[in-house]
Amino acid sequence: MSQKLIKATLPEVINDPKHWSFHMICHFCKFSLALTAFSIFGIAASPAQAENLLVGSTNNNAIDLYNGNNGAFIETFVTPGSGGLSIPTGFTIGPNGNLYVNSLGTSSVIEYNGQTGQFLRDFVTPSSGGLVDPLGLSFGPDGNLYVASGGSNQILRYDGSTGAFIDSFAKGGKLSGPYDPIFGSNGNLYVSSADNNEILRYDGSTGAFISTLANNGQLNMPAGMFFGTDGNLYVSNFGANDILSYNSNTGVGSVFVSQGNGGLNGPVNPVFGPDGNLYIGSQANNNVLQYNGQTGTFINTFVRAGSGGLDGTGYVAFANITPVPEPSLTLGILAFGSVLGASLTLKRFVKCPTGY
Repeated sequence: MSQKLIKATLPEVINDPKHWSFHMICHFCKFSLALTAFSIFGIAASPAQAENLLVGSTNNNAIDLYNGNNGAFIETFVTPGSGGLSIPTGFTIGPNGNLYVNSLGTSSVIEYNGQTGQFLRDFVTPSSGGLVDPLGLSFGPDGNLYVASGGSNQILRYDGSTGAFIDSFAKGGKLSGPYDPIFGSNGNLYVSSADNNEILRYDGSTGAFISTLANNGQLNMPAGMFFGTDGNLYVSNFGANDILSYNSNTGVGSVFVSQGNGGLNGPVNPVFGPDGNLYIGSQANNNVLQYNGQTGTFINTFVRAGSGGLDGTGYVAFANITPVPEPSLTLGILAFGSVLGASLTLKRFVKCPTGY
């Protein structure tokens, strides 16, 4: 039979309801279109992870990424030693969406792509402006970067776009062992002064010392801090293994997470998650612990020791990071695209009745 005759006969055969191929092809078209629609729209409707949890793995010189809902390991976001990273002691997401990380061992701040973790550059070059042992950083209302220089007892300011040194910002207050500078909603700068067990407050525009917010005898090596939605300042009391809460205006404080609650040991920094609960890196036992954001009651161990290779749990922070889809998902979409194309081609020849 010639090709010309085959082409002329095929539509007649497959459009014959009595022929076995007619019903098989109609079922195929119906099934493939439904499955393709489910796959495409199902994927489109699946919400991207709103916020995942970054955790510093200080002994690995890396930063790991965990699911923000259940604490499951996703990936090593910043690979060990990437860009010269040595002992990450703090990090923050910048105005441009990139990740900025303190590198204690190199006395620098390194910039990474905020979605892939790829090394971009030394944002603050080693020892720039007299930086020694950086212990926390944050971007200010002016868009510039403020870094706690633990080894020189200063808060240093750098250009938020170029990383160029501007000046030594915070002045006075007998700052000693500064950790984790953070700006309040009132525009003032708050700094843990770990060596003398105080929380100091500075004018956020001039750097002039305002007052000692807290030195009530409860503080013992205060470390990381975070503002809650209630406006209070939550402080990791590293030496006492608890979390304190302070009114950021009056300095009146109380214990929010009691000593050792849930196994808390060596709290690095507290952070409130998108669910309103409190998450804390517990360095001595290598866990990330979760507490009720209203009462401070222990909920569970959110990230367990060793998960994903975690070693030396350090700083924690939530960030809008969407993991790259698995290759199998991409191949699946391509496969469904091929099926869709085939079914549409067949439908050009086959006149399936209603119901298919």
